[in-house]
Amino acid sequence: MNAYRRFLVLLAGLMGAAGVAAAAAGVHVDADPALATAASFLMLGAAAVVGASALAAAKGPGWSFATVGGGIIAAGTLLFSAALITRVLWGMAIFPMAAPTGGTILILGWLVLGLAAFERGTRTS
Repeated sequence: MNAYRRFLVLLAGLMGAAGVAAAAAGVHVDADPALATAASFLMLGAAAVVGASALAAAKGPGWSFATVGGGIIAAGTLLFSAALITRVLWGMAIFPMAAPTGGTILILGWLVLGLAAFERGTRTS
């Protein structure tokens, strides 16, 4: 596993942990449904990034649509969820249109991941 994929798996672990924390905050701090949405997206995104990394590793060394898609999914999920969480817990915006921007990036990531279906088989170098 190359350093980028290791980073993605680390990021996925942090996203999963943040998802659990957001779910707990939704129960114990503020019952705003946006926290549950952020928690769901973080945990689903974490699983998707791990899956994309595993798919990329199965393809062999080098870059693949799965690797790139996983990174884009992570970025979109983090931006979207962070925008929701900061709005609910601290009443502030990261920047204008942060949540829609994160959502758009997330859609792009899923589309790029889907392109992995059309890549050739395993690579040896």
